Amino acid sequence: MKQKPLAFRMRPEQVEDIIGQEHLVGNGKIINRMVNANRLASMILFGPPGTGKTSMAYALGKSVGLPVKMLNAVADKKKDMEIVVEEAKMMGQVVLILDEVHRLDKAKQDFLLPHLESNLVTLIGCTTSNPYHSINPAIRSRCHLFELQALTDENIKTAITRALNNEEHGFGSSDVVLTEDALSHFATAANGDLRSALNGLELAVSSTPENEKRQILIDLNTAEECMQKKSFSHDKNGDAHYDVLSAFQKSIRGSDVDAALHYLGRLIEAGDLDSIARRMIVIAYEDIGLANPQAGPRAVSAVQAAERLGFPEARIPLSVAIVELALSPKSNTAYKALDGALSDIRSGKSGEIPAHLKDSHYQGATKLGRGVDYKYPHNYDGAWVKQQYLPDSIKNRNYYQPKNSAKFEQALKQVYDKIQRDKKN
Repeated sequence: MKQKPLAFRMRPEQVEDIIGQEHLVGNGKIINRMVNANRLASMILFGPPGTGKTSMAYALGKSVGLPVKMLNAVADKKKDMEIVVEEAKMMGQVVLILDEVHRLDKAKQDFLLPHLESNLVTLIGCTTSNPYHSINPAIRSRCHLFELQALTDENIKTAITRALNNEEHGFGSSDVVLTEDALSHFATAANGDLRSALNGLELAVSSTPENEKRQILIDLNTAEECMQKKSFSHDKNGDAHYDVLSAFQKSIRGSDVDAALHYLGRLIEAGDLDSIARRMIVIAYEDIGLANPQAGPRAVSAVQAAERLGFPEARIPLSVAIVELALSPKSNTAYKALDGALSDIRSGKSGEIPAHLKDSHYQGATKLGRGVDYKYPHNYDGAWVKQQYLPDSIKNRNYYQPKNSAKFEQALKQVYDKIQRDKKN
């Protein structure tokens, strides 16, 4: 019979065996209180891969002494859920662990809902997606939502040590010697993913012959070969993708060039040139704007160069543009001014266009008062003349609020301030 993977064999069976997630299972914390009260509620566990969502779900079911059934929202059919419900009716209650719960279709969801309501089935859904984005509100409203955090290096070292010492499910019956630097590499290279670390350890043990002392010696070189490289958790369609993009833009907006390059590197590793390009151009106009007007066209040029080059060379023009964007002075006055105008328009504050601004290029327009008394600015000194442009109801609105942060916008501010003064005279 084929042996199950180490990561599966080492799943905790009691809540106290769970590694990490102290904010949920520590003394006095919410899930710990549920277990102590022997009243497990339906919940959604969400977080990055390898943080132990399914393992926690399994341990919770075992901790309260309820029968545990495991299904997958994609692979298993509605019929499988019907079988679970029939078993629950015979047993009184079951814990249903549902992997990929965000993929639950309407038919399965509609079938489960009444059984969640009656508490015949206690659902523990597991997903890497943000439930507020991906899970139907009907299911979400019936479940507590708990976010699992990426495990620390120390958490992963604890799990590896536990696997090495466990005789029943791990390698305790074998003489496996793991060097300190190999242990550290397994922990750091897993990037918070315990499953990745245990898979790497299992590969190292199974592929390393015993030495003359009948030991299986795992050194740094073996650990590096078995982990290959640091696992990179980035799904272009997942929440991690949007988190990286958010951090990317906020780092540029905050003028932290090192952080901006770090998040650019993550996006490059994910091969996501489209998202990099779109976000760079948005940043150039949203966050730099009038403080450095040439940043926009240069960002577009860098994107075009990157698209023509492709990776890995595309990183070169991208890096140049990101350094400029991060270190440029910042101004959001232009788009904020437009947002103010849009806000008035959408709330009904638009008003009638002044008659002297209306189109007069047709016969009879003058009789209607269209264009009458319009003053052509070019006929006046400085190409400016005092006249009303906004509708009467909002004629005193000032949407644009210039900043003094950069030379270009300082010049614009001088013109703007003079016009505002002349309007009042």
